[in-house]
Amino acid sequence: MPDTLPLARTNAEARLYLTLQPCPTCGETRCQYRSAVINIDGLLASRYTGQCPTCGTAREYEFLLPDEILPPPADSVRFGAGDPSQLLDPGVWLWYSDVAIRQVPANPAGLDAEARRKSRHALATALAAVEETLKFLPPGVDRIPESAFTSQRGIDTYRQEPGRFTRPRLEALRDTYAEYPR
Repeated sequence: MPDTLPLARTNAEARLYLTLQPCPTCGETRCQYRSAVINIDGLLASRYTGQCPTCGTAREYEFLLPDEILPPPADSVRFGAGDPSQLLDPGVWLWYSDVAIRQVPANPAGLDAEARRKSRHALATALAAVEETLKFLPPGVDRIPESAFTSQRGIDTYRQEPGRFTRPRLEALRDTYAEYPR
């Protein structure tokens, strides 16, 4: 039923969500998914299907597609438009930003072309994930409400350091990543 399908604002957001979903049988998170655009009750949706490489369980996820499809940008990363994600909570987005930024060397000097490209992509991913976190800040409020954290990973990230989810801290982090040497 389309009303119950979550919205995947971009393919990048859907794919990130999929990488975080464990197999219901064995818990494996790795899976090669194939995607297809489908029609469900007159609405466009995306279907991702795969098979768990560990136990062979068939895996399938469906997401509503947005009214306006956002193409991936050539030189940055975009997970969605202006609205907050329906797939991932702010704690997951900030956790993923931390994962991505750990792949960026402190000094890109001396990197070969391929390593420099990977570093720039990891930095763009970290920046985009912080921007996604910021989307959960209600207008006129300087802290993401605790009720926005809905997944175990998101709640754990929030509880480790709730002060990271304030507007000043998130904006400072975003600005730092935007100015990082490339």
